[in-house]
Amino acid sequence: MVARSTAARTPKLDAVTAAAVDQAREAAIAQAGDFGVGEHLGTVAEAERVVTHLFECPHRAYQGWRWAVTMVRASRARSATVNEVVLLPGDEALLAPKWVPWSDRIQAGDVAPGTLLPTPDNDPRLEPGFTGGEYAADADPAEWSATRAVVGELGLGRERVLSQHGRSMAAQRWNEGESGADNQSSRLAPAPCVSCGYFVRLQGQLGNLFGACTNEFSPFDASVVSIEHGCGGHSDVVAEERGVELGEPVFDTIGVDDGLFH
Repeated sequence: MVARSTAARTPKLDAVTAAAVDQAREAAIAQAGDFGVGEHLGTVAEAERVVTHLFECPHRAYQGWRWAVTMVRASRARSATVNEVVLLPGDEALLAPKWVPWSDRIQAGDVAPGTLLPTPDNDPRLEPGFTGGEYAADADPAEWSATRAVVGELGLGRERVLSQHGRSMAAQRWNEGESGADNQSSRLAPAPCVSCGYFVRLQGQLGNLFGACTNEFSPFDASVVSIEHGCGGHSDVVAEERGVELGEPVFDTIGVDDGLFH
């Protein structure tokens, strides 16, 4: 019994298609246009009577690329015909960066005016909220009106709300930013934001750690700040009140010269 080799057999180079260099070049020139066709780089046997001719692409933007012209010959035919002409990258070709999905390319702060950022259905930062809509059809109108009022006061009534994961991510991001506690502004501040009159706490669990600055003269005005953050605009820094100080008069219109009465 003769054992068969499992390795793929290299196809034999067909002499007719391998010799059709000029015909392959003409096909490449017709396809290349302004890109141009350079010198012949070699041939590759693809299959029986199928050969690919490789030509250099001289275009400056496609360094390392090459024109691949595949020639075929029918059984018992005496001439080859063009099967395909494509531009392929070589081993040292300059390639475009690997495509990255749009959802992975977007960075913090990329949402500009007029830009829409769709939220994924499985966003781990969010979880289903309570709207009460599923009970509206069976509820008494008066009771439903009262329910909606309570829902609104509790900050509910939204389809999705921030999850624990979303709160943790926000807290970490804010703490590590310029509004956190570990920065030059906080180290040089006379006192932390938690004791400042301009500090307004957030609602919910994030309010245990963060609030908003309302001091228009602070560089953190209208920004979320940590309770341990601080700046030079703390409300406890009070300026000394001083009265109006008058300078010395040029002419004395108050004093009396006793010599005028002798």
